[in-house]
Amino acid sequence: MERVLAEVLLAQSRDPRALFGVLCRGEASAERVETLRFLLQRLEDAGAGPGALPEAAREVATGYLVPLLRGRPGGADPGLPSQRRRVLRAAGAALRSCARLAGGPPLAAALAEEALRDLLAGRRAPGAEAAVEVLAAVGPCLRPREDGPLLERVAQTAVVLAMGADGPGSAEDAAALAAARLLPALGQCGGAALRAVWDALVAPGVPWGPDRVGPELQVLSALAEKLLPEPGARDAGPDARRCGRFWRTVQAGLGSAEDALTRKRARYLLQRAVEVSAELGADYTCDAHGGTGPSLFWWSEKKKDELLKFWENYVLIMETLEGNQIHVIKPVLPKLNTLFEYAVSEENGCWLFHPSWHMCVYKRMFESENKILTKEGVIHFLELYELKCLPFSPDFSEFIIGPLMDALSESSLYSRSPGQLVGSGSPLGLKLQKFLVTYVSLLPEEIKSGFLLKFLQKMTSRHWCAVPVLFLSRALASVPPCQALGVEGLLALRDVLRRTMVTHQILLRGAAQCYLLQTALRLVDAEKVSLSDVSVFLASLRQEEALGRGTVLWSELCDWLRGNERSFRQPAPGSQGLLEASLTAYVKNLVQEYMKSPAWEAGEGGLVPDGLEARLTATMVLLAVDVEGQKAQYSEKRRTQNILRMFLDPLLDALMKFGTNVYMPVPRTDRALQLLLKLLHTCTLRGSRAQEGLASATAAMCSSPADEVSALLQNLVMSTSESVSEFILRRLTTNELRSVADLDRCHLYLLVLTELIHLQLKQGWKTGAPVCRVVSLLKNASIRHLQETDSGQEPTLARQIQRVASMATLARVCEAVDLQPALQQESLDPAPLERLLSTLPLSQTLQKPCADDPESRSFFEESSSCPGWGRIVAQYVHDQWVCLSFLLRRCHPLVPAAEGDQLEPSPPTVWTPALILRAALDALSILPSDQVSPVFCCMKILVPQLLTSCESLCVEAFDVAWRVLTSLSNTQQTFWPNLRAFVQFVFDDAVLATAAKAKGQAYFRIKEIMYKIIEMSAIKTGVFNTLTSHCCRSWLASASRGPQGALSSARHYSDLLLEACTFGTVFRRDQRLTQDVQTFVENLGHDCAANVVMESTKREDCYVRICAIKFLCLLDGSNTSHKAFVEDLAVKLLDKDVRVSQARARYYANSLQHRVKNRVWQALLTLFPRFDQNFLNGIIDKIFQAGFTNNQASIKYFIEWIIILILHKFPQFLQKFWDCFSYGEEKLKASICTFLSVLSHLDIIIQNVPEKRRALKQALLVALQWGLSHNFSIRLYALVALKKVWAVCKALCVEDCDAWTALIERSLSQAESVHGAGNAKKNWQRIQDHFFFATFHPLQDYCLETIFHTLPRLSGVVEEEWITLSRFSSFTDIPSDTGPPWCLSRTPLRELNPGDWSQQDTGSGSGEADGPSEQADVQKKVIPWGHGLPDADLELALQDRAARLGKSTGSLIVVASLVDKPTNLGGLCRTCEVFGASVLVVGNLHCVRDKQFQHLSVSAEQWLPLEEVKPHQLTGYLQQKRAAGYMVIGVEQTAHSSDLVQFSFPEKSLLLLGNEREGIPANLLRQLDVCVEIPQQGVIRSLNVHVSGALLIWEYTRQQLLRRTGALQ
Repeated sequence: MERVLAEVLLAQSRDPRALFGVLCRGEASAERVETLRFLLQRLEDAGAGPGALPEAAREVATGYLVPLLRGRPGGADPGLPSQRRRVLRAAGAALRSCARLAGGPPLAAALAEEALRDLLAGRRAPGAEAAVEVLAAVGPCLRPREDGPLLERVAQTAVVLAMGADGPGSAEDAAALAAARLLPALGQCGGAALRAVWDALVAPGVPWGPDRVGPELQVLSALAEKLLPEPGARDAGPDARRCGRFWRTVQAGLGSAEDALTRKRARYLLQRAVEVSAELGADYTCDAHGGTGPSLFWWSEKKKDELLKFWENYVLIMETLEGNQIHVIKPVLPKLNTLFEYAVSEENGCWLFHPSWHMCVYKRMFESENKILTKEGVIHFLELYELKCLPFSPDFSEFIIGPLMDALSESSLYSRSPGQLVGSGSPLGLKLQKFLVTYVSLLPEEIKSGFLLKFLQKMTSRHWCAVPVLFLSRALASVPPCQALGVEGLLALRDVLRRTMVTHQILLRGAAQCYLLQTALRLVDAEKVSLSDVSVFLASLRQEEALGRGTVLWSELCDWLRGNERSFRQPAPGSQGLLEASLTAYVKNLVQEYMKSPAWEAGEGGLVPDGLEARLTATMVLLAVDVEGQKAQYSEKRRTQNILRMFLDPLLDALMKFGTNVYMPVPRTDRALQLLLKLLHTCTLRGSRAQEGLASATAAMCSSPADEVSALLQNLVMSTSESVSEFILRRLTTNELRSVADLDRCHLYLLVLTELIHLQLKQGWKTGAPVCRVVSLLKNASIRHLQETDSGQEPTLARQIQRVASMATLARVCEAVDLQPALQQESLDPAPLERLLSTLPLSQTLQKPCADDPESRSFFEESSSCPGWGRIVAQYVHDQWVCLSFLLRRCHPLVPAAEGDQLEPSPPTVWTPALILRAALDALSILPSDQVSPVFCCMKILVPQLLTSCESLCVEAFDVAWRVLTSLSNTQQTFWPNLRAFVQFVFDDAVLATAAKAKGQAYFRIKEIMYKIIEMSAIKTGVFNTLTSHCCRSWLASASRGPQGALSSARHYSDLLLEACTFGTVFRRDQRLTQDVQTFVENLGHDCAANVVMESTKREDCYVRICAIKFLCLLDGSNTSHKAFVEDLAVKLLDKDVRVSQARARYYANSLQHRVKNRVWQALLTLFPRFDQNFLNGIIDKIFQAGFTNNQASIKYFIEWIIILILHKFPQFLQKFWDCFSYGEEKLKASICTFLSVLSHLDIIIQNVPEKRRALKQALLVALQWGLSHNFSIRLYALVALKKVWAVCKALCVEDCDAWTALIERSLSQAESVHGAGNAKKNWQRIQDHFFFATFHPLQDYCLETIFHTLPRLSGVVEEEWITLSRFSSFTDIPSDTGPPWCLSRTPLRELNPGDWSQQDTGSGSGEADGPSEQADVQKKVIPWGHGLPDADLELALQDRAARLGKSTGSLIVVASLVDKPTNLGGLCRTCEVFGASVLVVGNLHCVRDKQFQHLSVSAEQWLPLEEVKPHQLTGYLQQKRAAGYMVIGVEQTAHSSDLVQFSFPEKSLLLLGNEREGIPANLLRQLDVCVEIPQQGVIRSLNVHVSGALLIWEYTRQQLLRRTGALQ
């Protein structure tokens, strides 16, 4: 419109001043300025004469346009950014014309100078955009020679402005404007300006970094035509292809840029560089940075074809990666392998293309938001060396240590592949192991050490999750042995060890430590490290998690030390290091130096050492002993006993002097006792499996039995027991403990005393043994100290410390007597202890010492370095309750003499049970969380006796204890012991029985706590396990010692067993991953030392069900109470199944509803042998009703199985079974397949039926009746049942059925010989081969293995639900029933693999939101009584219908079977109807009922033929249409797709549309004749599927209309 207006004005007047005056007056709107621009351009094209035009143009430029650009005088601001940009752009173009009309250079230079000053003065002001527009307008008018300096300044400023877009707002807009308009304008100014721009970009000293990649690529893209010129181009600038920085910027954009536009610019520059190189045809190279390796980019005319192919594939891969869709990217990944084939020379095996190009591809994949794509990229990279041997490149190694390891830190990448068994290991983890082994093996020796060190240092640079660090450590441990690491590498390994300690998964943490130790043994060069370095590294390992004596790993460490004993680096002469001539000499000196007290530990009241040095020394002593034991075995030089005594002589000498040398420094005694403890703890063979399964591992470790070293050490320690016992007695009873630090010494002494008691018991308890005597004396002395009073004076710190130590001593003595029955024979009379406790207020808080006492004053001044007084008081109260708990247990019979006996504890005379329980509640409120266990123990004894008389107090005890327990939920080390103590007292069998009998407040509170524990289990795995295991064990114990009514109380808590049988949460993906990896580690067995060192906690959810099932298996059906319990539980299980079914009409496979129902029927199958006929009379209808319900396949199998078992055992229920077939087809079509499946096992059902002929005749009638069903799936099941029943009839020679022989044989023959289109024959064969009909035997397969593992596996239940027999046997809390029903299956069922036929009835909630299952109503041609309308006739009928409606149709078929969303399908239906498509093919015709579909289609489905072809049927459908003459066209972007603009549609065209997210699958791409893509100009890579379909449908219609018009003409 503006151009027309300019022409009109020019036609009316030729006076430039008049014309300009008309346009420059009034409001400066965008339309007015654009009209002025067109007018100036028209005058410029006509040529400027010597008249008034130049002067008028100068006036317009200086008087109107420049002020307009600066501030827009006149008129209102339109306010919209788009309007302002329009005005600026039009004013800039007009200004350029004015400069040319006014004589050019002088005016242009003046305007440029002025604009440049404005720009430099306020680069971030709003006027920067106007200044850029002025420079862009007048820049091309500047003269390269005369205005050269100005041009250079403008160019430099433009680059600085374009590169400075680091913030939003006007500055960012000005930067974009400079890159988009100013720089291309400067590119027209000749070589000087281009060189200035280029120098500003790439000159030495110009910074480069990731934040500059985007702006640089924007600048380079703007100048691409000049920097990458075509042949013969004028004013070409510097050749960017020869600059290394240019290529590094392009690579950074390709691989690391976050925004799609930057990556698109990088691809554009790469493509243009390749195209220009091909057109120029000149050979050249651009060397890599540093001058090593292949060129970053090179061209050779001789290899033009190979180069073009390489770069074509490369760009294709990078473009495909933009889609982020794995189904599109996977088919392109083989082209990446082709890139490597091009990149490596076959002649000399060196890189032809710089490997950084390939790394860009992988980096792009690694940084994708789609984690599936990231995983595919990582796996593809790790598989590189499986097929080819790539030459070494430093860039390759840097990429591994950088982006690859960053990608490997993502835990989700290590998940199992679909179909992979639980515990089989992560595919990516295994590939990582294989890759690292291969890559390190191929590295040059001079490179290997540096690479491994950097690899380890990278592992220390971040906090890794447990799963990645485990598999990285395992990969490192698999590297072939090489002497690659020195001290720095060993330190890096130690740092990695410390990183692993932050993970919470103990087993994974321990396994990672094992692998890191193996890494050190394989890769550390012993000549570069000293034994001191090795010992410090070993001290970083946790012995309770990884380095346990008696494991294979311990043996490997001994072998390594023995093999390198003389090779370790010696300390420098004059250094302070120990003598390391041999391992023996080093350890001997290590012990001697340890026993010397350092100067900083001098003094009596110093702090106790932390024990790390003692642990290190003990570990090295035992390692050296075992190494010497290996030598003795082979060379018979020394005996283990001599070596151990030689090492421990300093320690034994000190221990022997404890009893006589009262002046021995306290620090030295502390160190000696700590070393003694660590030796005893470390020497023990770890884990129960270490004792039984590691004979082969320990045989090489010592010449005698595996525990010889332990026995020798114990003998040596016991030789000093009298001296040590006397020392402990003296220190604890003679007021020598006076400071707060002495409380830690008291704890140390008591630990040593406990160990001595254990050793004495192992060697045989003797009445006069020193340890026994000391225990008695300690008890009496402690009681005496505690009974002493302060005579009314304020207590001193020393006095209070002695009281705390005495109470702690008394508590430890009570614990020792409680745990060791032999000590109870020493007549430890509880009377003095009872008298003591009767004088002490329970939960008495210890009075704070007098502040005037010097020692007390020192304590309060240094309290920051010692435990606070509150912590000391808490320990004192804790020890009081330990003593009281011991006293109550000693006076309380653990097992009653008879069932009715009342268990009355005998507390101190002044305390009643109620007062003690009240005091226990007070103690729980003041004790810290890690010290409440003895209070729980007392409550366990008291609550059963008080529940009847003081129910409210007991309920309060429950509540307070529960609050304490829930506060511990994040404290792992204290939570589990306290949970067990809580469960033992709240769910004590006596408490449960009393509460159930009264049915009062306590009963309901116990049940409430039970459900709270179950709820907590969803957050903390293993909580419900503790409760279930305790209750089942206590009920079994009660049943074993009680009469018939022993389980009567348990019946009131059958809800607990109900929840246990159906327990199990659906975990998050990360939780499933952790459990999978833990199972993988457990399956490694003894190969991973962590499995030996740490015992399995059995806290997985499956063990709750295992515990419940094993408990139920032990119940006796002949026992009245057991039978009542089982029947009550069975009824509740059936009710739970009904509730779950009613809660949700449809549920998906492996959803929580599916799993719960599955568990319900597994439990019912387990209980079935204990059902009698009377009980089944009450529940049989519920079981049959469950068969009528829509269920997943696995649940149907269980229901069918239990019905078969019921009918086999109790044939009286056969009539009820036949009645199930009497309902109408409409009611039964969703469930009849269940009963037909039962019927197929009639041979098992009628085994106990006297009159079999009647049952067989009835079965044949039923099978024949349902064999005529309209539903194809029902007919299949009926035919299977008919075939099975008929086989039984022939085997039994039933003559009554001879009249039906011809009919039955003909029906079965027709089924066997069925042929034609569709899958009828294939499905008939599949269902016959299905395990439930071909292999499964309801009686012989009745075992735990089939119920809990085989059947779930074969029926598609997720692997988390499979429970193997090994798990049942490994759970030893409940004894196993060894009866034959629970042994392995006797049929080949357990060896089968899941088949491809899954039982799904019509209408089942199998996860499809719409319509029936795939097997329903898909074969119309096999209906016995007639044939449907053939497909061709159907097509003609639809066309006739359309013709009768006055509507013309074409030959276009639109296939939308892959489209999911109803909105897209509705829009496509409307589009197809409008443009006359012949038919629209959808995946499910039920979509037309969707409201969203109808809203978009506006009744188009009533006038358009619709056809149903399910996605899995598309292959056959496309082949059928191709045979009918149709061209199959896919709407998809592929490597060889045709442009829609250039494509010619044949009349008979079939358009296949892809899925909204996944597009067209790879298997269907092979069925296409051609792919057509829509040309796009934007950044977004795809259109909505309805929009894409509509564009192609219109293009087809347009072409057909043009052809018809041409034919008519």
